[in-house]
Amino acid sequence: MPASRRRAHDKLAALAGVRPIRRPVQRGSDEEFDLYYVRTGRKSAHPVLVIPGGPGAASVALYRTLRRHAAVAGLDLIMVEHRGVGLSRRDDAGRDLPAEAMTVDLVVDDIAAVLDDAGVDQAVVYGTSYGSYLASGLGVRHPARVWAMVLDSPLLSADDVADVRVQIRRVLWEGSDSDSAGLAARVRRLVGEGALAPTMVLRAADMYGIAGPDVLRRQLDLLLAGHDWLWSAVGLGTRLLLERHTPYHHEPDLVERIAYRELNYGAVPDGGPLDPAVAFREFARGEVDFVAEPYDLVAAMPGFTWPTAVLSGGRDLTTPPAVARRVADLIPHSVLVDLPTAGHSILDTREHAALRICTAVCSGDIDQLPSRSAELDALPANLTIRMLVRGINLAARAESMVAVPWAARRAATS
Repeated sequence: MPASRRRAHDKLAALAGVRPIRRPVQRGSDEEFDLYYVRTGRKSAHPVLVIPGGPGAASVALYRTLRRHAAVAGLDLIMVEHRGVGLSRRDDAGRDLPAEAMTVDLVVDDIAAVLDDAGVDQAVVYGTSYGSYLASGLGVRHPARVWAMVLDSPLLSADDVADVRVQIRRVLWEGSDSDSAGLAARVRRLVGEGALAPTMVLRAADMYGIAGPDVLRRQLDLLLAGHDWLWSAVGLGTRLLLERHTPYHHEPDLVERIAYRELNYGAVPDGGPLDPAVAFREFARGEVDFVAEPYDLVAAMPGFTWPTAVLSGGRDLTTPPAVARRVADLIPHSVLVDLPTAGHSILDTREHAALRICTAVCSGDIDQLPSRSAELDALPANLTIRMLVRGINLAARAESMVAVPWAARRAATS
């Protein structure tokens, strides 16, 4: 392990509440490694087990602010550092864990082992995005450990890509409502001019969810005018904010095997416009072929016996509302909580709302959440999200002021 990484590792491992447990590298193997988790807040009978998205998101470093705010709110929080990521990346010899060690089943069993080590019989299990699949997997493999569940921007199956395509195309290609009609016309023109690459489609989808249609429309206008520097800068900003390809924050290289082999992130393209599968195939560092998903959640969810809140952002183009509605229909004791102006992952973009939802679930008030939808949706976005949106608006306004005289001079000389 490089010295710089060792220093960072030791510093994070020494934080209050951080603890390693021994886990097998593979099922049936004698080889073991240190898997880390962190627990903060006053201990309770049913702590909130928060499982981030990805795969690739770390827990210990990336969510320090969340845990601090959760403790202030009176929540007992547990987060597991996913195998192959951050503190849980290496074996005892300092080598990266092997590809064969990266499976959903092993990750779910890691989570159950953490609950054992923490002395927790049952937890409120909060999973967001990919983390929602792990949360549901815990319900499949270890149902006795679940007291209640929150599925934020949930994944349901390897077939979700069909719903994602429908929603992205409805908003960004067809313009099916007043908010998206102007967006779709701009996107169609940019695609026709070859100015919108597949990866930029995902960037546009993220921006729609984070900043809303007006900001995205302004960005598309600048791109149409040939001013792509801001688009590139915003793309870098959103990647640093939401993906953070940095050690101990976001490390997808080892665990992307799960995303493609088991969850079909790199689905076979269907030949239509704005296909997210094309972009995910370009992002991949290794094999993209889907093999099989580990669970049949469609068959399993009707057997979930615990109260469940299903959270859905109205502007989510990553795990669209149609999937969340289907999940809520499948789980008997569930409520659907819509946040109309939110995008993907309430945990990562609307922390205030996520913590209030956790408080309500821990207090046994889960059934009241749908009636609080407008209140929760009105809560401010995370500070980093607000700063990003403000920066986009200021930069776009400044660029527009430059672009208009430039366009006028060009017209005068042509």
